[in-house]
Amino acid sequence: MKIATWNVNSIKARMPTVLDVLKAIDCDVVCLQEIKCETDAFPYLEIEELGYTAHVHGQKSYNGVALLSRFDVEDLTRGLPGNEDDDQARYIEALILADRPVRVGGLYLPNGNPAPGPKYEYKLGWMEHLKNHASDLLKHEEATVLCGDYNIIPRAEDCWDETVWSDDALALPDSRAAFRRLKNLGLTEAFEASDNRAHQYTFWDYQGGAFPKDHGIRIDHHLLSPQAADRLNGVEIYRKAREMTKPSDHVPVVLELAD
Repeated sequence: MKIATWNVNSIKARMPTVLDVLKAIDCDVVCLQEIKCETDAFPYLEIEELGYTAHVHGQKSYNGVALLSRFDVEDLTRGLPGNEDDDQARYIEALILADRPVRVGGLYLPNGNPAPGPKYEYKLGWMEHLKNHASDLLKHEEATVLCGDYNIIPRAEDCWDETVWSDDALALPDSRAAFRRLKNLGLTEAFEASDNRAHQYTFWDYQGGAFPKDHGIRIDHHLLSPQAADRLNGVEIYRKAREMTKPSDHVPVVLELAD
């Protein structure tokens, strides 16, 4: 089974590229972030023509997540459990009914800038809710994948220049500590476990020629329960997506689990 996460940075603005990338990566499940459209305005027809059923948790102009699946799903959840007061569309989850089912949660974690400040407190609070939910999920001992744009640079080696990012909410010590607490529940970060090379990026800013200079950061991740980690075959960062016409500033990260 192949499961991708991808922040598309407005699905309608990049629809031809989105369709081309989805065809190229040919995944069974795709979690999209920052779709930037309301649930009813999502381009269902175009996505369904690729063999997916789209499950969407949208929001006008901002945020928004979607889960695309070539399998039936059940137990669909929109919004992060335990964080019901949050009015931002940042989480979607379902049990994917493959021959060996996998629970997949797609998330768009808050950026948190400027830090310190209310937006940073919101980020850390959201991460605490995510940790609590992940802890509950692990009790079920299912194959579970929590993937998305975490807006976390885990290590200095995951950005092109640590000094540039040292005061950014994506790399502050409290952000990295919150990410470690998630992993310490018993979750495996798939890229770290299967590759772990330094300076492998999933995001390049549009400004300053960042992509040609390879001035990137790695902020899109898959966290796996032990039952999913046992099936881990590898992870690919689909860098080609950033070379396409009107690309997102993120590229897909594709996880492969043994069937």
